[in-house]
Amino acid sequence: MLVLSRSQVESLLDMDALIDALASAMADLSAGRASVPDRVAAQVPAREGFLAAMPGFLPSAKVLMTKLVSLFPHNDGARLPTHQALIVAFDPDTGEPIAVLDGTAITAARTGACSALSARLLAREDATVLAVLGTGVQARSHARAICRVRPIRQIRVAGRDSVKAVALAEELSGVLEAEVRAVSGYAEALEGADIAAATTHTVEPVIRRPWLTPGVHITSVGYNPVGREVDDATVAEALVCVESRQAVLAPPPAGSNDLLTPIRDGLITADHVHAELGELIVGSKPGRTAPDQITLYKSVGVAVQDAAATALVIMSAREQSIGEEITLR
Repeated sequence: MLVLSRSQVESLLDMDALIDALASAMADLSAGRASVPDRVAAQVPAREGFLAAMPGFLPSAKVLMTKLVSLFPHNDGARLPTHQALIVAFDPDTGEPIAVLDGTAITAARTGACSALSARLLAREDATVLAVLGTGVQARSHARAICRVRPIRQIRVAGRDSVKAVALAEELSGVLEAEVRAVSGYAEALEGADIAAATTHTVEPVIRRPWLTPGVHITSVGYNPVGREVDDATVAEALVCVESRQAVLAPPPAGSNDLLTPIRDGLITADHVHAELGELIVGSKPGRTAPDQITLYKSVGVAVQDAAATALVIMSAREQSIGEEITLR
């Protein structure tokens, strides 16, 4: 069985290849060709954390896998990530375990990459200003990924901790061609932004309709069991797209409060979800129809994303003879 560390996974994952692989995976998911049951989780109330299991079978990539992912929001995010994960891959013909690999790097990369895919599908072609809300792992991943699909020239970083926002802006300035600067708050970051990437653990919305510029594309990946990232007015006005209707509308810990709350309150219905990404990819549902239209991609994370990334990593590891082979028997 192949064993791959976090640094090995990071070195093996190519972001451009991952974005393309996710497009195929999301199309397969919407077409019913992939098997992805709802996420289940064991709760750790004393730490407001949980351990979730996310199994998936993606036939087109010949991957059968499961991810075990913990979310412990009180971790500092730098020394110890809030999200940590392990992935086990199995032979889809025999069920034999074939690989164990770090899933923390894959979770960060595939989440940012799928947000970039949503931007490729929904953001205006001339989008140049990106607002990054949050200062953690996903903020880094999103900035790097979205710059690969749109001609971003300016990035504004905002978070609860101004010191972390400045540090992240300096870090991104060293690896991206865009001008990157920290700003004082979420409203300032969003003013005039063409794309907004919300990557927080907030209780109160960091995306609010009065702060948004017409035509903005929003990606929202944050999760808080008692909070939400996007306010009612934005959700109600936006063209809403998701990975999976089943996943985003499922009860916690699978679904999204950003949509479940306004549905519960009668502000929208489940039919307000316009499309899955896979439907946009194959053209069965239209994407943006006007330059000033607000579009929203609400992500909850689905196992086909992990499966697509796992397939790429294992293939590259085999080709380059990277990783350690162990025997369990």
